[in-house]
Amino acid sequence: MNYLLKLYIVGQTPSSSRAIHNLKRICKQHFDGNGDSYELELIDVSQHPEKAEEDNVLATPTLLRKLPPPLQAIIGDLSDEQKVISGLGLTILPEEVINEH
Repeated sequence: MNYLLKLYIVGQTPSSSRAIHNLKRICKQHFDGNGDSYELELIDVSQHPEKAEEDNVLATPTLLRKLPPPLQAIIGDLSDEQKVISGLGLTILPEEVINEH
C-alpha cells in the first residue's frame, strides 16, 4: 500500500521540530521493511500558505494522510504514537507489541 503524508508546520518552532522528529521515527518503525511505501511532504505554512488553504489546514502542526483514502488529519506534535498509528491506519505487528513491554 502506498501512503501520501503531508505534515504542515510553521517555521522552526519546538512543536514543529517535535512533530517532524516523531513522524520520522514512527515512519521508520512502521514502514521500513513491512512492504508499505510512503511519501512525506513537509510544508511550512509561513512559506506556502496557499497549500494549507488548499487542504483546509487551520492549525499546525497537522499531519494529513492523503492516500490511501479516506483523508485523515492528526493535529498536534504527534507525540501520542498510538493516535498517529491509528490515524494512519497502520497495524502494529505482534513483535512490536511484545517489544514495548
